[in-house]
Amino acid sequence: MSTLLKKRALLSLAFTVSMMNPLGAQTVLDGYVQEALQSNQGLKQQKIYLDKALNALNEARSLFLPNVSLLGNYTKAAGGRTIDIPIGDLLNPVYSSLNEITQSHSFPQVQNASVQLNPDNFYDARLRTALPLVNAEIWYNKKIKKEQITQQQAAVNVYKRELVKNLKTAYYQYYQAEQSVAIYKSSMALVNESIRVNESLFRNGVRNNTALTRSQAEKEKIEAAITQCINNARNARSYFNFLLNRDLAAAIVIDSALFATDPAVSTDVKMREELTQLQKGIAAYDLAEQMQRSYLIPMLSTFLDLGSQGFNFELNNKTRYYLWGVNLQWDLFAGGQHRYKSQQAKNDKQALEAQYNETEKALAMQSQQASNNFNTAIANYRSAQKQVQLANKYYSDQLKVYKEGQLLYIELVDAINQYTTAQLQLSLSQAIMLGAAADIERTQASYTLN
Repeated sequence: MSTLLKKRALLSLAFTVSMMNPLGAQTVLDGYVQEALQSNQGLKQQKIYLDKALNALNEARSLFLPNVSLLGNYTKAAGGRTIDIPIGDLLNPVYSSLNEITQSHSFPQVQNASVQLNPDNFYDARLRTALPLVNAEIWYNKKIKKEQITQQQAAVNVYKRELVKNLKTAYYQYYQAEQSVAIYKSSMALVNESIRVNESLFRNGVRNNTALTRSQAEKEKIEAAITQCINNARNARSYFNFLLNRDLAAAIVIDSALFATDPAVSTDVKMREELTQLQKGIAAYDLAEQMQRSYLIPMLSTFLDLGSQGFNFELNNKTRYYLWGVNLQWDLFAGGQHRYKSQQAKNDKQALEAQYNETEKALAMQSQQASNNFNTAIANYRSAQKQVQLANKYYSDQLKVYKEGQLLYIELVDAINQYTTAQLQLSLSQAIMLGAAADIERTQASYTLN
């Protein structure tokens, strides 16, 4: 049995043990998963959106707190309307009579006054504190923001689970590509052995150089296949490192104990974060509908002004003032705007409810398909193992017969190709099986997220 076949037997044994022991751990791959959850750029974007939702909630909460503002204005004016006050016409006759009675000039004559309406060199500076007392809109707004935070957290978890699945699949694909390189190199060893045998037979006059030429052509074909597999491995490595947000050419550690755990198969998808997203979206639209109907509740707020106002920037006991008040706003008629907005929110909620029902069924179907695919992948993998064993035996038997001169070289080439193809199929079926297990893990949302 070749070294590669022994290695595959060990891998098969490891897989069988893991199926019996679902608590087994892929320490290397789990380490890569944790690294991806910390460094992946797409996940960082989702977390930024979550931070934005948290800030929106904090903003909604701040609307319940007092709002303190510094307000001020200064007026410089000339001309414009005036108010005439006939002070002289009213007082001068009285003052003249008093002067005659007292035989003095103690009461001088005064002029009529003209007061400018526009204040000149006038300032008003105040510190205003406003506080909402009753406001249903900001209360509902805070509730909506809370639902949106949970919705965005679910979106982050959805991205995390998809990232875990993609990372594991990429890891298996890289492993399969490296295995293909090893398989072709093993096949190259067989071809080199056939070249050695044909050269010996040709020197001894047992065979002509036709078989030798054919074996050399097979060698060239395998070298081309090795080059292609190396390129595939590089591409798979680049994608894997891209998910980890590190250098694309960074080395990847292959776990020698690579195996798939036995996934728990179920069609219960109630815990899927995709449904949580829709549930929170429905709740948010329901609150939006209620918020639009809350216009029937009057809005009540209070304010307090502490300031100073006067001319020529005077500041004394006469310029300082306070002003407290209560504001009431009750929208009695708005042309049906609130009713229409409420109906729109209701329509959005109904559309999302329909999407929820459809998504729930689609996820259940996806889960069932993943289970079927995994069962098929296991069967194909076990079949591929048997095919490798049979192909290896067939090649060994054909090589013995060929060395005895009782077999055409074309038949030996066919045995080599069958053996190589069987090994490649085993490598591919193993990657498919591992990917199918990762798909079940994704559809069941069973990976434990931090």
